[in-house]
Amino acid sequence: MTPDEIGLVRGELEAFAAEVFEPFARKDQRRWGQVYLRGLLTDGQRKSVEPMAARLGEDGNRQALANFITTSPWDPAHIRAQLAWRMEAAIRPKAVVFDDTGFLKDGTASACVSRQYTGTAGKVTNCQVGVSLHLASDHASAAVNCRLFLPQTWDPASPKADPSKVARRTACGIPDDVGHVEKWQLALDMLDETRSWGLDVPLAIADAGYGDAAAFRHGLQARGLNYVVGISTTMSAQPAHAVPVCEPYSGNGRPPVPKYPDPPRSVKELVIAAGRKAARPVQWREGSRPGTGRSGVKRMYSRFVALRIRPAGREIRQATDGPELPECWLLAEWPAAEAEPVQFWLSDLPADTPLTTLVRLAKLRWRIEHDYREMKQALGLAHFEGRTWGGWHHHATLVTAAHAFCTLQRLARAPKDAAPA
Repeated sequence: MTPDEIGLVRGELEAFAAEVFEPFARKDQRRWGQVYLRGLLTDGQRKSVEPMAARLGEDGNRQALANFITTSPWDPAHIRAQLAWRMEAAIRPKAVVFDDTGFLKDGTASACVSRQYTGTAGKVTNCQVGVSLHLASDHASAAVNCRLFLPQTWDPASPKADPSKVARRTACGIPDDVGHVEKWQLALDMLDETRSWGLDVPLAIADAGYGDAAAFRHGLQARGLNYVVGISTTMSAQPAHAVPVCEPYSGNGRPPVPKYPDPPRSVKELVIAAGRKAARPVQWREGSRPGTGRSGVKRMYSRFVALRIRPAGREIRQATDGPELPECWLLAEWPAAEAEPVQFWLSDLPADTPLTTLVRLAKLRWRIEHDYREMKQALGLAHFEGRTWGGWHHHATLVTAAHAFCTLQRLARAPKDAAPA
């Protein structure tokens, strides 16, 4: 970039920081918030306090930056609200997307570190896990809320509490009222907080870690949101045409209640029963590889089966009035080269929703993988070296602000006749 271009971006960053950090109560907090944000955006492999301070020149006060991020008493929710308002206007989101990511750790002293599964490593390992809420459209996305997941081993009220971890809660600054809740409940809590800021996006997207939980899906419906969520192959369901029947009453005992005559089958079995011929080709977005079409890039393409089904299970029966299970969409990706379907989603969108719409919404989650990659690899999301609960949330909030600024820069410089990547 030329000096003039660098000066222009610096001015835009200062204006962005002034807007997002407006809730800070003190002038020094606004100053160090902007300096920390600039540190996250500068070149350099590590984005923890000490290496950032070394790169920031006269603003590189290591102690001031460390105090700002670890001990300064500012509420990250106020900054996230400002960020959410700014990014809703820029992105015009069609969905909120929930996801989580792991932060691998060697030691055990950081808040909420435990042996737990994370997709980051693809296995159970020593790590922290953060849950996030993103605003997403076809052309852009941004994380606007995040929470650190507290495992049962850190919760003194849990039967799985680890005394050594519980004893570290005070040193890690974990509030007394914070206990273990499932990740899907953290997602709903973040949704409630985000909606309290005045944001109302009517569709939710998540992977199977959330979609398999019937309570999560019911929570979305209770809040008036439709959903498109990943599910496991083993989820059971009845076909849409199945009807409960009532056996003849013998006159003795309680009258029989209507029941489905056949046991439910797994969603994988239902799709295989529909057959490969039920799969339809769908192109859902442009990829990053060169292609031969008019756009010059290869379009993402696969084959999909969409069926109307009735998910089964105790939680669903208990939440349903009457004997008939509610009907919804089952979407399955079945590539031509595969012997079986490879991925499954569930959606309560209306029965007349086109297949292309279902596919594009299901595949919108790729944007969040892009967000995580950028926040971790370029902006230092996983580089926080402090051990406190508050410090983690402060750092994560500032990283989401840095990512939002990068997104706004891309949107501002994208060709007006083309959707930005």
